[in-house]
Amino acid sequence: MKDMQTETKNCQNCKRPFMIEPDDFAFYDRVKVPPPTFCPYCRAQRRFCWRNEWVLYKAPSAFSGKDIFQMYAPEVGVKVYEKEVWYSDQWDPTSYGCDYDFSRPFFDQFKDLLFEVPLKNLDVLNGVNSDYTNNLTDPKNCYLVFNGSNPEDCRYGNGINFCRDCQDISHMSKSEECYECFWLNGCARCMFSSQCDSCFDMWFSKNCVGCNNCFGCVGLRNKSYHIWNKPYSKEEYEKMIAAFGLSSYASVKSMKTRAKEFWLGFPNKYVEGIKNENVTGAYVDRCKNVRNSFLVRESENLRYCQYVQELPGSRDCYDYSVWGDNNQLVYECHTSGIGMHNVKFSVFAKENIRDVEYSYACTTCSDCFGCVALRKKQYCIFNKQYTKEEYFALREKIVAQMNETPYRDSNGCIYRYGEFFPSEISPFPYNQTLAQEYFPLEKEEALKRGYRWIDTGEKNYKATLLPENIPDDIADVPDAITQAIINCEHGGTCNQLCTKAFRIIPDELAFYRKHQLPVPHLCPNCRAFERLKQRNGIHLYKRQCGCGGANSLGDMYKNTTSHFHGAALCPNEFETSYAPDRPEIVYCEQCYQAEVA
Repeated sequence: MKDMQTETKNCQNCKRPFMIEPDDFAFYDRVKVPPPTFCPYCRAQRRFCWRNEWVLYKAPSAFSGKDIFQMYAPEVGVKVYEKEVWYSDQWDPTSYGCDYDFSRPFFDQFKDLLFEVPLKNLDVLNGVNSDYTNNLTDPKNCYLVFNGSNPEDCRYGNGINFCRDCQDISHMSKSEECYECFWLNGCARCMFSSQCDSCFDMWFSKNCVGCNNCFGCVGLRNKSYHIWNKPYSKEEYEKMIAAFGLSSYASVKSMKTRAKEFWLGFPNKYVEGIKNENVTGAYVDRCKNVRNSFLVRESENLRYCQYVQELPGSRDCYDYSVWGDNNQLVYECHTSGIGMHNVKFSVFAKENIRDVEYSYACTTCSDCFGCVALRKKQYCIFNKQYTKEEYFALREKIVAQMNETPYRDSNGCIYRYGEFFPSEISPFPYNQTLAQEYFPLEKEEALKRGYRWIDTGEKNYKATLLPENIPDDIADVPDAITQAIINCEHGGTCNQLCTKAFRIIPDELAFYRKHQLPVPHLCPNCRAFERLKQRNGIHLYKRQCGCGGANSLGDMYKNTTSHFHGAALCPNEFETSYAPDRPEIVYCEQCYQAEVA
């Protein structure tokens, strides 16, 4: 076993130093992998290159020739079947099985297999009336929803779990009838709100818990009928809300700006999340011993994980991105979930998969290595069946060969056993992946680093309605708007996967009318990226608490009570996702709780 001492290494990709701590070595020893040679951020970027979160293509199926919606750009060259065929007995993934070639690096051979074996068009399990979705489990009546489980009657969102009748939302759990919200849990009828828990009938509010009927509020606990954090009677509140004219696009736009400015005058907790024990990162709820992680719910003993939101939570995982749902001992995996155990270096692994390594789109398999698109198989390598004894003997030889004959990418990075798939063999263009969201690059730089890049093609439609010609008030919007092709206000100039034009579908219009909300002027992708500007990045920064005694440092906020450190500066230090040059006030746990209790 590795001597359990902290070790500093230099990332072979970005060349920056990073630390491997005793707990890290203990995990690597438990799952029997060598320590990483990439730093945590470069590891995340490498995994994110294997995730298309937003883009759907329409192209012919390689099986039937029919046009189908798919997550893969046709020009990439992978074979794609409609998922109904892919899951059927009409073809056999083991027919693509091949012998391992010990004269070639492993990743060269895996790329050949990845581009030869048919892949399913969309990763949707048990979908009902949800054709225009991807990366979902059990969606029902959903449209342009991506990444989540059990959404129903939802439109335009991502990271949605057990939500109903919501629209334009991101990273939400157990909520209903919410609009333009981010990171809510157990909420209902919340509009333009962020990071709230167990709230209902909230507008333009942030970091509230157990509240109802509040407008433009921040940091409240168990309050009702507050506007800009001031209490009112029920009658006064309702009269003032009516006077705001929130069915008007111009009024809503003005309130968005005012709310964001108001929020800046109040402290934020250094870790966004509630009911946690020993956590670092951002947007972590109801977790224990989750460190350096981001967008995680109800999990335990995780580190360097992102987007592990699906319930039930996961345990004992490192470097795991996207999904969740009751997994254990997962390392360097992406877009994988549902009862996984001891799965390493894999993408789209799912449904009670066990002891699988370096595989792609395998379902309900165990003891497989370097496989693509297998279902209910065991003891397979490169999609070829072996006996148990043959499998373990060959696997050991391949691991040795990966270390002796490593793959070298276009930037000179070396990939031995223990490294995730090289980004340059991903079937997704960099500019359409999560990597571009968190590690943005210009086209020239991305191509220089060996990434794929696909420019948005010209669309064959012509807009029939300019955004400035949309009626300002929802009361004046005619039914005929569902027939219009509306120009996106950004017009493709924003680098947010702008579709340049969009439609209002009937269910969407009904939602706006029910909640007296104005029609948007941006396409769904631009609305999502604008909403996600509230979301901090995955980088963590060492900072000192921003409490200066009676006030915050800079005197932006006056404390409402005395803190444990009295009139002196708070001595607490921490890691936070709020960069030091950002304008938000950031408090430690003790100072924050003193202000919101």
